[in-house]
Amino acid sequence: MKRFIILIGLITIINGETMKERATFGGGCFWGVEESFRTIRGVLETQVGFMGGKTADPSYKEVCTDKTGHAEVIHLIFDPERISYQELLKTFFNIHNPTQLNRQGPDVGTQYRSVIFYHSEDQKFLAESTIKALEKEGKYSRKIVTTVEPASTFYPAEAYHQKYLFKRGLGSCGI
Repeated sequence: MKRFIILIGLITIINGETMKERATFGGGCFWGVEESFRTIRGVLETQVGFMGGKTADPSYKEVCTDKTGHAEVIHLIFDPERISYQELLKTFFNIHNPTQLNRQGPDVGTQYRSVIFYHSEDQKFLAESTIKALEKEGKYSRKIVTTVEPASTFYPAEAYHQKYLFKRGLGSCGI
C-alpha cells in the first residue's frame, strides 16, 4: 500500500484523510480559556498546560511563583475543514482583554499574559495580521499587548486542571 503526504498550508492530508491541526493560546486563567474553546464546532480536543518558559516540566505551583517564565495556555487540536485558524483567533480576542499586560481580571503575573504561540508561519502571519487589523479598527481603547511567539514545548497541567470548569458544572470563572 502506497502512502502519500500532501502539505497544503495548515492542512496536512495523508492517504486522502485530513489531519488535525494544533493551536495554542494564553489569555489568563486557563480554566476559562479552555471552557470557551472546548465546545466550539471543529475543536476536537483541549488540554490546559504551560508554554513559553525556561523550566522543564513545571508544576502549577511552580508556574504560580511567576519565576518559570511559562504562560498558562490552552493547547487545542482542531479540524481546519470545520473551523479555520482565523475563527479561532476571533474567539481568542473575544474571550479576554488583550490590552492588559500580564493579567486578566484579578489574576496577575506573567503566567496570565496574552500570548499566541504559533505552530506554522501561516499561523504567525494570521495572528500578526489580526492584531494589526484590530488595532487599525480601534476595537480596544488601549494598545493590544498580545505577543506572538513560536510554539515551544507544551507541558500539560496536572490532571485536576483538565476540563476543570466542565467537571464542576461551571461555564466560566466568573471574571
